[in-house]
Amino acid sequence: MKRNTILLIMLCFAYTANAQLKHSAASAFKSYKGLVMAGYQGWFNALGDGGQRGWNHYAGAKGFAPGSIKIDVWPDVSEYKKTYKTAFQHEDGSPAYLFSSYDESTVQLHFKWMEQYGIDGVFVQRFVSNLKNTKSLAHNNKVLRSALDAAGKHKRAISLMYDFSGMQEGDEGLVISDFKHLVDSLRLTTRGNKQSYLYHNQKPLVALWGIGFNDKRRYTLKTITKIMDFLQHDPVYGGCSLLLGVPTQWRELKGDAIADPELLEVCKKADIIQPWFVGRFKEENIPVMMERIKADIAWCKANRLDFVPVVYPGFSWHNMKPNSPFDQIPRNRGQFFWKQLSGAINSGVEMVYVAMFDEVDEGTAIFKASKNPPVGENRFVKFEEGIPNDYYLYLAGFASKMLKKEIPFQNNIPLPK
Repeated sequence: MKRNTILLIMLCFAYTANAQLKHSAASAFKSYKGLVMAGYQGWFNALGDGGQRGWNHYAGAKGFAPGSIKIDVWPDVSEYKKTYKTAFQHEDGSPAYLFSSYDESTVQLHFKWMEQYGIDGVFVQRFVSNLKNTKSLAHNNKVLRSALDAAGKHKRAISLMYDFSGMQEGDEGLVISDFKHLVDSLRLTTRGNKQSYLYHNQKPLVALWGIGFNDKRRYTLKTITKIMDFLQHDPVYGGCSLLLGVPTQWRELKGDAIADPELLEVCKKADIIQPWFVGRFKEENIPVMMERIKADIAWCKANRLDFVPVVYPGFSWHNMKPNSPFDQIPRNRGQFFWKQLSGAINSGVEMVYVAMFDEVDEGTAIFKASKNPPVGENRFVKFEEGIPNDYYLYLAGFASKMLKKEIPFQNNIPLPK
Protein backbone atom coordinates (compact mmCIF):
# COMPACT_ATOMS: atom_id res chain seq x y z
CA MET A 1 0.00 0.00 0.00
CA LYS A 2 1.38 3.38 -0.97
CA ARG A 3 2.47 5.77 1.76
CA ASN A 4 0.04 8.51 0.62
CA THR A 5 -2.88 6.08 0.75
CA ILE A 6 -1.98 5.05 4.29
CA LEU A 7 -1.75 8.67 5.39
CA LEU A 8 -5.15 9.38 3.85
CA ILE A 9 -6.73 6.47 5.71
CA MET A 10 -5.14 7.62 8.97
CA LEU A 11 -6.48 11.15 8.44
CA CYS A 12 -9.97 9.79 7.77
CA PHE A 13 -9.90 7.76 11.00
CA ALA A 14 -8.65 10.78 12.95
CA TYR A 15 -11.39 12.98 11.47
CA THR A 16 -14.06 10.41 12.31
CA ALA A 17 -12.77 10.07 15.88
CA ASN A 18 -12.84 13.83 16.27
CA ALA A 19 -16.41 13.92 14.91
CA GLN A 20 -17.54 11.52 17.59
CA LEU A 21 -16.43 14.01 20.24
CA LYS A 22 -19.14 16.54 19.23
CA HIS A 23 -21.90 14.60 21.02
CA SER A 24 -21.42 12.78 24.29
CA ALA A 25 -21.54 9.03 23.77
CA ALA A 26 -24.58 8.50 25.97
CA SER A 27 -27.21 10.11 28.18
CA ALA A 28 -29.12 9.41 31.36
CA PHE A 29 -32.16 9.22 29.05
CA LYS A 30 -31.30 6.54 26.51
CA SER A 31 -34.64 6.33 24.70
CA TYR A 32 -37.91 8.16 24.22
CA LYS A 33 -39.68 4.85 24.82
CA GLY A 34 -41.47 4.79 28.15
CA LEU A 35 -41.56 8.57 28.50
CA VAL A 36 -44.32 11.17 28.62
CA MET A 37 -42.79 14.37 27.25
CA ALA A 38 -44.40 17.77 26.73
CA GLY A 39 -43.79 20.65 24.38
CA TYR A 40 -42.24 23.72 26.01
CA GLN A 41 -42.73 27.09 24.29
CA GLY A 42 -40.83 29.31 26.71
CA TRP A 43 -41.74 32.35 24.59
CA PHE A 44 -43.39 34.66 27.14
CA ASN A 45 -41.92 38.03 28.01
CA ALA A 46 -42.98 40.80 30.37
CA LEU A 47 -42.23 44.49 30.21
CA GLY A 48 -39.11 45.11 32.29
CA ASP A 49 -37.79 41.52 32.30
CA GLY A 50 -34.59 42.50 30.46
CA GLY A 51 -35.49 40.74 27.23
CA GLN A 52 -36.56 43.99 25.52
CA ARG A 53 -39.54 42.32 23.85
CA GLY A 54 -42.31 43.91 25.90
CA TRP A 55 -45.31 41.68 26.64
CA ASN A 56 -44.36 39.18 23.96
CA HIS A 57 -46.95 36.42 23.45
CA TYR A 58 -49.22 38.11 25.98
CA ALA A 59 -50.09 41.23 23.99
CA GLY A 60 -53.08 41.20 21.66
CA ALA A 61 -53.64 42.93 18.35
CA LYS A 62 -53.91 46.36 20.00
CA GLY A 63 -51.15 46.03 22.54
CA PHE A 64 -51.38 44.69 26.08
CA ALA A 65 -54.35 46.01 28.03
CA PRO A 66 -57.86 44.91 28.96
CA GLY A 67 -59.59 44.07 25.71
CA SER A 68 -56.31 43.23 23.95
CA ILE A 69 -54.58 40.05 25.08
CA LYS A 70 -53.46 36.86 23.37
CA ILE A 71 -53.83 34.17 26.03
CA ASP A 72 -56.95 32.18 26.96
CA VAL A 73 -55.61 30.60 30.18
CA TRP A 74 -54.25 32.85 32.93
CA PRO A 75 -51.39 31.13 34.75
CA ASP A 76 -51.32 30.76 38.53
CA VAL A 77 -48.23 32.78 39.47
CA SER A 78 -48.36 32.30 43.24
CA GLU A 79 -45.16 30.18 43.27
CA TYR A 80 -43.01 32.28 40.93
CA LYS A 81 -40.03 34.17 42.35
CA LYS A 82 -40.47 37.02 39.85
CA THR A 83 -43.75 38.30 38.47
CA TYR A 84 -44.82 41.44 36.62
CA LYS A 85 -47.78 43.68 37.31
CA THR A 86 -50.34 44.07 34.51
CA ALA A 87 -53.22 46.45 33.83
CA PHE A 88 -55.66 43.58 34.40
CA GLN A 89 -57.58 43.24 37.67
CA HIS A 90 -59.12 40.44 39.65
CA GLU A 91 -62.73 40.55 40.81
CA ASP A 92 -61.70 42.13 44.13
CA GLY A 93 -59.92 44.96 42.30
CA SER A 94 -56.38 43.72 42.99
CA PRO A 95 -53.88 43.82 40.10
CA ALA A 96 -53.11 40.62 38.19
CA TYR A 97 -49.54 39.49 37.57
CA LEU A 98 -47.78 37.36 34.94
CA PHE A 99 -44.44 35.57 34.63
CA SER A 100 -41.66 35.88 32.06
CA SER A 101 -39.94 32.88 30.49
CA TYR A 102 -36.84 35.07 30.25
CA ASP A 103 -36.28 34.66 33.99
CA GLU A 104 -34.22 31.62 34.89
CA SER A 105 -36.28 31.19 38.05
CA THR A 106 -39.39 30.67 35.92
CA VAL A 107 -37.79 27.82 33.98
CA GLN A 108 -36.44 26.28 37.17
CA LEU A 109 -39.93 26.29 38.71
CA HIS A 110 -41.42 24.60 35.64
CA PHE A 111 -38.84 21.82 35.74
CA LYS A 112 -39.36 21.48 39.47
CA TRP A 113 -43.04 20.82 38.74
CA MET A 114 -42.09 18.23 36.13
CA GLU A 115 -40.00 16.40 38.70
CA GLN A 116 -42.66 16.76 41.39
CA TYR A 117 -45.48 15.35 39.25
CA GLY A 118 -43.49 12.74 37.34
CA ILE A 119 -43.51 14.30 33.86
CA ASP A 120 -40.41 12.96 32.15
CA GLY A 121 -39.30 16.12 30.35
CA VAL A 122 -39.89 18.50 27.46
CA PHE A 123 -39.07 19.34 23.89
CA VAL A 124 -37.97 22.98 23.86
CA GLN A 125 -39.51 24.70 20.84
CA ARG A 126 -37.18 26.65 18.56
CA PHE A 127 -38.88 28.52 15.74
CA VAL A 128 -36.73 29.00 12.67
CA SER A 129 -38.35 32.40 12.07
CA ASN A 130 -36.97 33.58 15.43
CA LEU A 131 -33.41 32.79 14.36
CA LYS A 132 -33.61 35.80 12.03
CA ASN A 133 -34.37 38.33 14.80
CA THR A 134 -31.62 39.38 17.20
CA LYS A 135 -33.86 39.90 20.25
CA SER A 136 -35.87 36.75 19.63
CA LEU A 137 -32.73 34.69 19.17
CA ALA A 138 -31.20 36.09 22.38
CA HIS A 139 -34.39 35.23 24.26
CA ASN A 140 -34.53 31.70 22.85
CA ASN A 141 -30.89 31.06 23.70
CA LYS A 142 -31.38 32.25 27.26
CA VAL A 143 -34.47 30.08 27.78
CA LEU A 144 -32.76 27.04 26.26
CA ARG A 145 -29.70 27.55 28.43
CA SER A 146 -31.93 27.81 31.51
CA ALA A 147 -33.84 24.70 30.44
CA LEU A 148 -30.66 22.66 29.93
CA ASP A 149 -29.45 23.62 33.40
CA ALA A 150 -32.86 22.95 34.98
CA ALA A 151 -33.15 19.58 33.25
CA GLY A 152 -29.84 18.53 34.75
CA LYS A 153 -30.78 19.76 38.21
CA HIS A 154 -34.21 18.11 38.25
CA LYS A 155 -33.20 15.02 36.27
CA ARG A 156 -35.67 15.59 33.44
CA ALA A 157 -35.17 14.68 29.79
CA ILE A 158 -34.78 17.53 27.34
CA SER A 159 -34.71 17.65 23.55
CA LEU A 160 -34.66 20.33 20.88
CA MET A 161 -37.60 20.80 18.50
CA TYR A 162 -37.13 23.02 15.47
CA ASP A 163 -40.49 24.44 14.40
CA PHE A 164 -40.41 25.27 10.70
CA SER A 165 -43.38 27.65 10.84
CA GLY A 166 -42.25 30.81 9.07
CA MET A 167 -39.26 29.13 7.42
CA GLN A 168 -38.53 29.81 3.76
CA GLU A 169 -36.88 27.84 0.99
CA GLY A 170 -33.14 28.23 1.38
CA ASP A 171 -33.19 28.59 5.18
CA GLU A 172 -31.52 25.24 5.68
CA GLY A 173 -28.17 26.96 6.12
CA LEU A 174 -29.61 29.03 8.95
CA VAL A 175 -30.81 25.91 10.78
CA ILE A 176 -27.52 24.11 10.25
CA SER A 177 -25.49 27.05 11.55
CA ASP A 178 -27.78 27.38 14.54
CA PHE A 179 -27.42 23.72 15.48
CA LYS A 180 -23.64 23.99 15.29
CA HIS A 181 -23.80 27.00 17.60
CA LEU A 182 -25.98 25.17 20.12
CA VAL A 183 -23.65 22.18 20.21
CA ASP A 184 -20.50 24.28 20.50
CA SER A 185 -21.64 27.21 22.67
CA LEU A 186 -24.59 25.95 24.72
CA ARG A 187 -23.19 22.40 24.98
CA LEU A 188 -26.55 21.06 23.86
CA THR A 189 -25.43 17.44 23.56
CA THR A 190 -21.97 17.53 25.15
CA ARG A 191 -22.63 17.48 28.87
CA GLY A 192 -21.26 14.01 29.56
CA ASN A 193 -22.63 10.50 29.40
CA LYS A 194 -25.08 11.20 32.24
CA GLN A 195 -26.44 14.36 30.62
CA SER A 196 -30.18 15.02 30.44
CA TYR A 197 -30.37 15.44 26.67
CA LEU A 198 -32.74 12.81 25.30
CA TYR A 199 -31.21 10.06 23.16
CA HIS A 200 -33.03 7.58 20.94
CA ASN A 201 -31.54 4.64 19.07
CA GLN A 202 -28.27 5.49 20.85
CA LYS A 203 -28.14 8.98 19.31
CA PRO A 204 -29.19 12.48 20.43
CA LEU A 205 -32.79 13.09 19.34
CA VAL A 206 -33.67 16.24 17.39
CA ALA A 207 -37.30 16.96 16.49
CA LEU A 208 -38.28 18.71 13.26
CA TRP A 209 -41.87 19.98 13.22
CA GLY A 210 -43.81 21.07 10.17
CA ILE A 211 -43.14 18.37 7.58
CA GLY A 212 -45.64 18.01 4.75
CA PHE A 213 -48.42 20.38 5.81
CA ASN A 214 -50.60 21.75 3.00
CA ASP A 215 -51.08 25.26 4.42
CA LYS A 216 -49.00 26.99 1.74
CA ARG A 217 -45.68 26.92 3.55
CA ARG A 218 -42.76 28.61 1.84
CA TYR A 219 -40.37 25.68 1.98
CA THR A 220 -40.32 22.27 0.35
CA LEU A 221 -39.39 18.71 1.19
CA LYS A 222 -36.08 19.42 -0.54
CA THR A 223 -35.15 21.91 2.19
CA ILE A 224 -36.27 19.46 4.88
CA THR A 225 -34.16 16.70 3.36
CA LYS A 226 -31.03 18.88 3.42
CA ILE A 227 -31.52 19.58 7.13
CA MET A 228 -32.18 15.90 7.86
CA ASP A 229 -29.09 14.85 5.92
CA PHE A 230 -26.92 17.25 7.93
CA LEU A 231 -28.29 16.12 11.30
CA GLN A 232 -27.95 12.46 10.42
CA HIS A 233 -24.78 12.31 8.34
CA ASP A 234 -22.56 15.34 8.89
CA PRO A 235 -19.15 13.95 9.95
CA VAL A 236 -18.78 16.47 12.78
CA TYR A 237 -22.26 17.46 13.98
CA GLY A 238 -24.36 14.59 12.60
CA GLY A 239 -25.15 11.23 14.12
CA CYS A 240 -28.53 12.38 15.42
CA SER A 241 -31.82 10.52 15.50
CA LEU A 242 -34.82 12.43 14.14
CA LEU A 243 -38.45 12.92 15.08
CA LEU A 244 -40.66 14.35 12.34
CA GLY A 245 -43.79 16.34 13.21
CA VAL A 246 -46.25 15.64 10.39
CA PRO A 247 -49.93 16.35 9.59
CA THR A 248 -52.75 14.20 10.95
CA GLN A 249 -53.46 12.65 7.54
CA TRP A 250 -49.84 12.10 6.61
CA ARG A 251 -50.32 8.46 5.56
CA GLU A 252 -53.22 9.21 3.20
CA LEU A 253 -51.55 12.31 1.69
CA LYS A 254 -54.77 14.29 1.96
CA GLY A 255 -56.64 16.63 4.30
CA ASP A 256 -54.00 18.64 6.17
CA ALA A 257 -51.15 16.89 4.31
CA ILE A 258 -49.63 17.61 0.92
CA ALA A 259 -50.58 15.17 -1.82
CA ASP A 260 -46.98 14.25 -2.57
CA PRO A 261 -45.81 10.61 -2.24
CA GLU A 262 -42.33 11.93 -1.52
CA LEU A 263 -43.58 12.84 1.97
CA LEU A 264 -43.74 9.15 2.89
CA GLU A 265 -40.24 8.59 1.53
CA VAL A 266 -38.97 11.44 3.73
CA CYS A 267 -40.75 9.92 6.73
CA LYS A 268 -39.01 6.60 6.16
CA LYS A 269 -35.65 8.32 6.69
CA ALA A 270 -36.57 9.38 10.24
CA ASP A 271 -36.61 7.50 13.56
CA ILE A 272 -39.94 8.66 15.03
CA ILE A 273 -43.14 9.94 13.40
CA GLN A 274 -45.34 12.38 15.34
CA PRO A 275 -48.68 13.38 13.73
CA TRP A 276 -50.23 16.64 14.92
CA PHE A 277 -53.65 16.08 16.54
CA VAL A 278 -54.33 19.40 18.31
CA GLY A 279 -57.70 20.78 17.22
CA ARG A 280 -58.37 17.73 15.03
CA PHE A 281 -60.39 15.73 17.55
CA LYS A 282 -63.04 16.50 20.16
CA GLU A 283 -64.10 14.26 23.01
CA GLU A 284 -66.96 12.66 21.07
CA ASN A 285 -64.65 11.39 18.31
CA ILE A 286 -61.75 10.13 20.39
CA PRO A 287 -62.54 6.55 19.21
CA VAL A 288 -61.74 7.74 15.67
CA MET A 289 -58.47 9.20 16.98
CA MET A 290 -57.56 5.84 18.56
CA GLU A 291 -58.21 3.96 15.32
CA ARG A 292 -55.95 6.41 13.53
CA ILE A 293 -53.24 5.86 16.15
CA LYS A 294 -53.42 2.09 15.64
CA ALA A 295 -53.11 2.47 11.87
CA ASP A 296 -50.19 4.89 12.28
CA ILE A 297 -48.42 2.43 14.58
CA ALA A 298 -48.91 -0.37 12.05
CA TRP A 299 -47.42 1.73 9.21
CA CYS A 300 -44.46 2.74 11.34
CA LYS A 301 -43.76 -0.83 12.44
CA ALA A 302 -43.91 -2.02 8.83
CA ASN A 303 -41.29 0.60 7.98
CA ARG A 304 -39.15 0.04 11.11
CA LEU A 305 -40.01 3.40 12.65
CA ASP A 306 -41.25 4.44 16.07
CA PHE A 307 -44.43 6.41 16.60
CA VAL A 308 -45.56 8.99 19.15
CA PRO A 309 -49.05 10.54 19.34
CA VAL A 310 -49.83 14.11 20.32
CA VAL A 311 -52.40 14.49 23.11
CA TYR A 312 -53.74 17.73 24.56
CA PRO A 313 -56.00 18.81 27.45
CA GLY A 314 -58.33 21.18 25.56
CA PHE A 315 -58.21 24.08 23.14
CA SER A 316 -59.22 27.75 23.12
CA TRP A 317 -57.72 30.78 21.35
CA HIS A 318 -60.64 33.19 21.46
CA ASN A 319 -58.66 36.15 22.83
CA MET A 320 -56.12 35.75 20.03
CA LYS A 321 -58.74 35.03 17.35
CA PRO A 322 -62.05 36.62 18.48
CA ASN A 323 -64.02 34.94 15.69
CA SER A 324 -63.18 31.53 17.14
CA PRO A 325 -65.47 30.08 19.82
CA PHE A 326 -64.49 30.55 23.44
CA ASP A 327 -63.42 27.26 25.06
CA GLN A 328 -63.64 25.63 21.64
CA ILE A 329 -62.63 22.15 22.83
CA PRO A 330 -63.58 21.93 26.53
CA ARG A 331 -61.44 20.09 29.05
CA ASN A 332 -64.50 18.52 30.69
CA ARG A 333 -62.96 18.09 34.11
CA GLY A 334 -59.91 16.34 32.63
CA GLN A 335 -61.94 13.70 30.84
CA PHE A 336 -60.89 14.82 27.35
CA PHE A 337 -57.20 14.65 28.27
CA TRP A 338 -57.44 11.36 30.13
CA LYS A 339 -59.38 9.56 27.39
CA GLN A 340 -56.56 10.41 24.99
CA LEU A 341 -53.82 9.37 27.42
CA SER A 342 -55.39 6.09 28.49
CA GLY A 343 -56.66 5.32 24.99
CA ALA A 344 -53.23 5.86 23.44
CA ILE A 345 -51.50 3.67 26.02
CA ASN A 346 -54.15 0.99 25.57
CA SER A 347 -53.60 1.19 21.80
CA GLY A 348 -49.98 0.19 22.21
CA VAL A 349 -48.01 3.45 22.06
CA GLU A 350 -44.57 3.35 23.65
CA MET A 351 -44.16 7.10 24.14
CA VAL A 352 -46.39 10.18 24.45
CA TYR A 353 -46.10 13.86 23.49
CA VAL A 354 -48.28 16.32 25.42
CA ALA A 355 -49.13 19.62 23.76
CA MET A 356 -48.21 21.71 25.67
CA PHE A 357 -46.62 22.40 29.05
CA ASP A 358 -47.00 26.20 28.96
CA GLU A 359 -49.08 27.04 25.86
CA VAL A 360 -51.65 29.47 27.29
CA ASP A 361 -52.10 31.22 23.93
CA GLU A 362 -54.13 28.31 22.59
CA GLY A 363 -55.40 27.11 25.95
CA THR A 364 -53.49 23.80 25.84
CA ALA A 365 -51.22 24.38 28.85
CA ILE A 366 -51.02 21.63 31.49
CA PHE A 367 -49.14 23.71 34.07
CA LYS A 368 -50.85 25.43 37.01
CA ALA A 369 -53.67 27.73 35.91
CA SER A 370 -55.38 30.45 37.91
CA LYS A 371 -58.70 29.66 39.52
CA ASN A 372 -59.21 33.42 39.86
CA PRO A 373 -58.26 35.03 36.51
CA PRO A 374 -58.85 38.72 35.81
CA VAL A 375 -62.34 39.96 35.04
CA GLY A 376 -63.48 42.56 32.53
CA GLU A 377 -63.37 42.72 28.77
CA ASN A 378 -61.62 39.38 28.25
CA ARG A 379 -62.71 35.88 29.22
CA PHE A 380 -60.34 33.17 30.41
CA VAL A 381 -60.78 29.41 30.56
CA LYS A 382 -61.07 28.28 34.17
CA PHE A 383 -60.86 24.76 35.51
CA GLU A 384 -64.21 23.51 36.77
CA GLU A 385 -65.33 23.48 40.40
CA GLY A 386 -63.43 20.83 42.31
CA ILE A 387 -60.63 20.60 39.74
CA PRO A 388 -57.35 21.79 41.32
CA ASN A 389 -54.93 24.04 39.49
CA ASP A 390 -52.38 21.23 39.14
CA TYR A 391 -54.74 18.50 37.90
CA TYR A 392 -53.28 18.25 34.39
CA LEU A 393 -49.74 17.96 35.70
CA TYR A 394 -51.01 15.16 37.94
CA LEU A 395 -52.76 13.36 35.07
CA ALA A 396 -49.70 13.54 32.82
CA GLY A 397 -47.49 12.15 35.58
CA PHE A 398 -50.02 9.40 36.36
CA ALA A 399 -50.03 8.41 32.68
CA SER A 400 -46.23 8.27 32.70
CA LYS A 401 -46.33 5.72 35.52
CA MET A 402 -48.90 3.66 33.59
CA LEU A 403 -46.80 3.79 30.43
CA LYS A 404 -43.78 2.50 32.37
CA LYS A 405 -46.01 -0.18 33.97
CA GLU A 406 -45.07 1.12 37.43
CA ILE A 407 -48.79 1.10 38.24
CA PRO A 408 -51.65 -0.91 36.67
CA PHE A 409 -53.40 0.44 33.60
CA GLN A 410 -56.78 2.04 34.24
CA ASN A 411 -59.41 3.47 31.91
CA ASN A 412 -61.11 5.58 34.57
CA ILE A 413 -59.66 9.00 35.23
CA PRO A 414 -57.72 9.31 38.51
CA LEU A 415 -59.56 11.54 40.93
CA PRO A 416 -57.93 14.83 41.95
CA LYS A 417 -55.87 14.69 45.11
